[in-house]
Amino acid sequence: MHYYKRNLGDYAKKTGRLTMLQHGAYTLLIDACYDREVFPTLEQAIDWTWASTEAEIDSVKFVLSRFFKLSSDGQYVQDRILEELLQYHKNADTNKRIAIERETKRKEKSTNREQFVDEPPPNQEPLTNNHEPSLKESKDSLSAGLPTCPHQEILNLYKKHLPQLAQPRVWDGVRQSNLRQRWLQAAKPSVFSPNGYDNQSDGLAWWDSFFAYIANDTKLANGFETKDRTWRPDLVWIVNATNFAKIIDGKYQK
Repeated sequence: MHYYKRNLGDYAKKTGRLTMLQHGAYTLLIDACYDREVFPTLEQAIDWTWASTEAEIDSVKFVLSRFFKLSSDGQYVQDRILEELLQYHKNADTNKRIAIERETKRKEKSTNREQFVDEPPPNQEPLTNNHEPSLKESKDSLSAGLPTCPHQEILNLYKKHLPQLAQPRVWDGVRQSNLRQRWLQAAKPSVFSPNGYDNQSDGLAWWDSFFAYIANDTKLANGFETKDRTWRPDLVWIVNATNFAKIIDGKYQK
């Protein structure tokens, strides 16, 4: 999600007493949450804001304690951002359904009309839609005939190949949504694999190879050395749309 509304009056009312450093930390944090569509742990929040000095890190901690709520899995969640992310995915799902219905009617109309001599056949290319599926699994989101996303099996494959990375203790809400979206995305032949997959067994084989690729052929398995610590990805980071595409594109290959 790369756009959100910012009410200046509401922002000033809630943050009027912040220092300049705290304003910067808060702005960087909310931008990152909307862009990544996930909420950070303390370590991730410091990394996302590029905080390095003691004063900058203290500002990040203050903003998290004042404007976010710490969840049971160590993530700092803001209700307003969560609500807008849920609404964004709901609207995207509606737009996708309308687009599919419109394209289906167009194809039916084109197929049923009389075809003239030497007229090329109707366009058979699948409808391309950049909207993400909604957070709930529905028949619309599985319109391609794919089975339900096997979350636990994929988590097991992640642990099998990447046990050295952080393992999620809670897998619900936006986390489930992002993995479900990548499950559908990777299944399409026109996306990342020549044949895609149309059943759960082939899908799990694809994800088994995907995690093996991360473990053996990318720099992500060992993380990156920063100024004062080693940064490592986790499954939440991997199934984020932007990061997922970068991995497939080979941005992190050895």
